[in-house]
Amino acid sequence: MTFRAPVQDIRFALDEIAAMDGLKASGAFPELSEDLTTAILDEAAKFANDVLAPLNRTGDQQGCTLKDGEVTTPDGFKDAYAKYVEGGWQGLQFPAEAGGMGLPRVLGMAVMEMMQSANMAFSLGPMLTNSAIEALLVNGTDEQKALYLPRIITGEWSSTMQLTEPQAGSDVGLLKTKAEPNDDGSWSITGQKIYITWGEHDCAENIIHPVLARTPDAPEGTKGISLFLIPKFLPDANGNPGERNAIKAIGLEHKMGIHGSPTCVMQMENAKGWLIGPELGGMAAMFIMMNSARLAVGVQGVGIAERAYQHALAYAQERRQGRAPDAEGPAPHPIIEHPDVRRMLATMKAKTEAARAICYLCAVSADEAEHEESEEDRAFAKRREEFLTPIAKAWATDVGVEVSSLGIQIHGGMGFIEETGAAQHYRDARIAPIYEGTNGIQAIDLIGRKLSMGGGAALKELLEDIRQTVEDCATSSNPELPQLAKRLKPAADAFETAAKWLMTREDRSDALAGATEFLALSGDVIGGWLLCIGAVAAQRRLKEGQGDQDYAESRIEIARFYAETVLSQAPGKLDSIRVGYEGLPDDLALGIS
Repeated sequence: MTFRAPVQDIRFALDEIAAMDGLKASGAFPELSEDLTTAILDEAAKFANDVLAPLNRTGDQQGCTLKDGEVTTPDGFKDAYAKYVEGGWQGLQFPAEAGGMGLPRVLGMAVMEMMQSANMAFSLGPMLTNSAIEALLVNGTDEQKALYLPRIITGEWSSTMQLTEPQAGSDVGLLKTKAEPNDDGSWSITGQKIYITWGEHDCAENIIHPVLARTPDAPEGTKGISLFLIPKFLPDANGNPGERNAIKAIGLEHKMGIHGSPTCVMQMENAKGWLIGPELGGMAAMFIMMNSARLAVGVQGVGIAERAYQHALAYAQERRQGRAPDAEGPAPHPIIEHPDVRRMLATMKAKTEAARAICYLCAVSADEAEHEESEEDRAFAKRREEFLTPIAKAWATDVGVEVSSLGIQIHGGMGFIEETGAAQHYRDARIAPIYEGTNGIQAIDLIGRKLSMGGGAALKELLEDIRQTVEDCATSSNPELPQLAKRLKPAADAFETAAKWLMTREDRSDALAGATEFLALSGDVIGGWLLCIGAVAAQRRLKEGQGDQDYAESRIEIARFYAETVLSQAPGKLDSIRVGYEGLPDDLALGIS
């Protein structure tokens, strides 16, 4: 099945929903223009379509191999990575003074979405390198920035993120990796890390490892953690890869999916490294990487959903089975003519578009939080970014799993057979709700920190914007849009009611019991709100005769379907959120002895 990056959908989300052009007013992106955006998206689409997508199946079937501490990636990956570096894609969203292109983060997210769609296993490497760049930009010393950033931003050197240990997964405070000071200001780090994505590979000439470790006499738990930079090859006097450092891969994980991505067990034996940020400041530095990765993983969910949708749509148009009601021509008819198949495709399309909108709005908010002119506007944008981040990560990755599962269902029995390729999308998608903080952790973050942030300011501001869109739809001359308002308003009311109930629980366990359901409701409502914003913009295009009129009509149709099938269910989710801890089954019911 041939993949084609959805440039028109991406451009609509950037322009009409996330309002990327508003960033021009900050003056931070003087090169940003419509022509430049078009050129970047078109070139990124070519790279995704023609270079990465053809390797997706190869990577899944071949996987990676480890021999004598060296990892070999699947056929074609090394050449594709060289083309990625040649295209300058790694530096797209980073400051020009550091060697990047100085363009908005949201545009980088749009390009990353295409690449994740085309080849999720390949794109995991560049995705984590982005996170390390952000950590170095904030916490790196001038010497570290000068030595490492130019090579990492070009992609010549890649980077990992080494947090997890066998006994310390989400609870990073349990980690045991140790760092001992050396006389020259460096540190000797010893320990083992697991699940290290692209921890070793043959694509980049050097690999930089940000590693969490514990210094001598450090307090227990997260307060005793520091972050260290450990290069695979120690740079020589000219900054080129020199002596091999004492860090290596000793195992490759055998995974359900993303086989083309080398997920390594990494061993350090007095590996030489340097502090990133202050000693005992590891958690703060780590969260810079984690928050970047969480949004990127949300975009990954969008990407795999888009790929699964395109795959299922092509199959549904070709596969002929049964007699469809009101279909023309002799049976068997293409299965896309069957109402249930069409309903599944519509669900896939609508939820993918909603997830894309959430992620792009989160990315634009991050850009605004850094670059808006007034402190008040930066604070507003920062609250929105922080509120949306757990929703973007969790809701979008859950959508990736749901959509790829529906893709298998549309294929029927052939979806369960590996040769069609539909199963790969589901196997690849299933990791995304787990890594970079499980979706349950995102839900806890949402209700535990983000709802009450600024005295509830982020929630209040969001509800005000949603209700403004309700008004915009209700007063539209297009008869479809008032119907959207009738679904969005009660959904927003349910969202507000649920949020207030969670914020007023005296027993925290009651709130935690409803956290995941609340995050799902939040994503449903916010995704629907953004699709309604898109519908309002599409109606404006229709009224003014702008652009592709059929496409504008389709945006209203997708919003209508989402409103009727997803927003309509929002009020019914209140009871499941308010079930409380006492409403959960006891030990006996769960079979716990």
